[in-house]
Formats: sequence, structure tokens, C-alpha cells
Amino acid sequence: MIETTLLNFTVGPVQACDEVRAIGTLQVPYFRTLEFSELMLENERLMCKFAKAPERSRVVFMTTSGTGSMEATVANCFTKEDKLIVINGGSFGHRFEELVEIYEIPHTTINLEYGKVLTVEHLVPFDNQGYTGLLVNLHETSTGVLYDIDMIADFCRRNNIFLVVDAISSFFCDEFNMAKLGVAVMITSSQKALACPPGISLIVLTAEAVKRVYSHKPMCMYLDLKLALKNGERGQTPFTPAVQTLIQINTRLKQIEAAGGVDIEVQRCADLAKDFRDRIKDMPFEIVSESPANGVTSLHPLNANAYEIFKILKDEYKIWICPNGGDMAAKIFRVGHIGYLTKDNNTTLINAFKDLQNRGLL
Repeated sequence: MIETTLLNFTVGPVQACDEVRAIGTLQVPYFRTLEFSELMLENERLMCKFAKAPERSRVVFMTTSGTGSMEATVANCFTKEDKLIVINGGSFGHRFEELVEIYEIPHTTINLEYGKVLTVEHLVPFDNQGYTGLLVNLHETSTGVLYDIDMIADFCRRNNIFLVVDAISSFFCDEFNMAKLGVAVMITSSQKALACPPGISLIVLTAEAVKRVYSHKPMCMYLDLKLALKNGERGQTPFTPAVQTLIQINTRLKQIEAAGGVDIEVQRCADLAKDFRDRIKDMPFEIVSESPANGVTSLHPLNANAYEIFKILKDEYKIWICPNGGDMAAKIFRVGHIGYLTKDNNTTLINAFKDLQNRGLL
């Protein structure tokens, strides 16, 4: 049986508040109604507000994981006539690379070492080389690195490049302003800092991006954003969505608005991250990423196997942290700071680490 009561420090799905969880216990309502349309239009309005998107921006709500919206963006915004730059600093940067290869879109990949940041020097060779788009995961979740989006945006602005940002694990955690940055498309998901169940991914598109979507004919139906945009005009979706999750998203967005908005939520996440990092300074850990995002801390235990720590915390302390896969499984684990977490929860995890030290396991 899967344990569902563990204290959750992963990076998604994350812990949800009681109000959001309660919605999940209710019967799923019929959704082709005026009431649901009004809820969806409110979701779109609040998402545009919190993304600080420019006027006439639109939001589509896809019943997919974040990868579904990554693919939908590639399929609807680019063609074989484009020439893209893909930033690959980990698993999710590699996913963008895989997607553009599937759709046979010409591209060049900037490969970064694990945990390393993108620098101006990486971008200089691409100035004035005819590139038309850039794809980046603002926070590379697999490493914990937060890229310098101001630097990337400046490069794209100078070169008239269409900028797509996967902010799936960064939105509501780190500062982000679509209008100021000139970001054309932003992608996020329900199960990250929105702290709702998985099942919905969201794409915020500027008017420029919407125009591009309507000018393209992707070789797909379910991921055709023209259908989503057209139905979204009346607050609906072209196919049956994850209705309950969309209602939970509405509750969560209104909570954030009532608490003071996106900047307050970002600060809350930043405070949780700082509290945790300050309290592990004297512990046998190394923070892996050069520029850690607020949403997650990627740690290398100096004297222990990272995956064994994950298993012991899960089985003996009833705490989930986030393991890494592949070659990094034994070396790295991640601690999330998103979702319905508090500094008291940090204390619980820190005390577990101290106990592991006392047992000679850390």
C-alpha cells in the first residue's frame, strides 16, 4: 500500500492545504456550465496577473503533465523553418532537446555541466547567427539551478528571439515578470508551487505567441493550442479536463491573491529555503547548484549514500525527500521548499538529519 501521510519535501506532487484537499473529496461536477466557465475565466485572469503577463495575453489549461505543455508549445510555436537554441543543464533541459528532435526542428544545444549556471560566455557565439527561438527551463529541477533569466531575456531581445520559459518548478517560487522580460510563452504545472494535485499544466501566451499559434498547423489534435484558445474564449476546454484539479487551482489562486499576491508567495518560499539552508551549514552536506532556486535545495551528502538516506527517511522517519536518478542516485538528493510547508516542518527534517548523524548514518 502506498503511504500518503508522510511529510513531503519533494518537488512535486507537493503537500496541499486543507481547503484544496477537501475539494478532492467531493463529487466531480458537470463542467459544460456557465458556472464552470466563469471559474475558468477567473483562473485565466489570475494567472495572467501573477505571471505579470502583458495585455492581451492568454492562458490555456492542458490536462497533461508539464511535459505535455512543453510538447504543445514546441509543436504549436515552431516549425522546421525555425532555428532554435536549447539550454540543457539537466533532465528537463534534455527533455526540450528530445522534443525539438521529435518535431525535426533545427536547433543547437548548449550543454552545461551538472549544477553549473549559464553564463554570458555561453551565449556570445550565438549573437547575430539567425536563431529564431530559445527554450529554457528557468529552474532546472533535476539540479536545483536557477538560470539568470534577465541575462537570457536581454540576449533574446537583442537578437529578436522568441523566448519560451518552462517555469514549472519556479513559478510562485522565484521572481518572474513576463512583460518586463519579454517572455513569449511561460509553462507551469498544478503539482508544483500551485500545490494542487497533478493533472493540469498551464501555458501563458502573449499576443505575439497567440498569433504564432494561429499561423501554424501542428500535426496533432489533442495538443493543438488553437482548439484550446478558441474554447478558452468562453471559459471552456476542447476536451474533458481534470475538472476537480481546475477547481482546486481556482481555490489556490484566490488564496494567493487574498494573501497579497505573487510577490508575497515568492517571499514565503524564499524564507523557507533560507531557513533550511542556514540550518544545515554545519552538517555534512554540499549544496550542489551554483545558483540555487528558492524551490529546492540540491544536496550532496559527504559521508553517505544519497539514495540510502532517501530510503531511511521514508521508511523510518515518515519523511519524503526527492531522490535523483541515474548516475546521480547515490550522490545527490533534493529537498523541496514548495507546497504547504512551514519552518516547523523544516525543524522536523533537520532533527531527522541530526538523528542520522548520531546513528553514524550521515
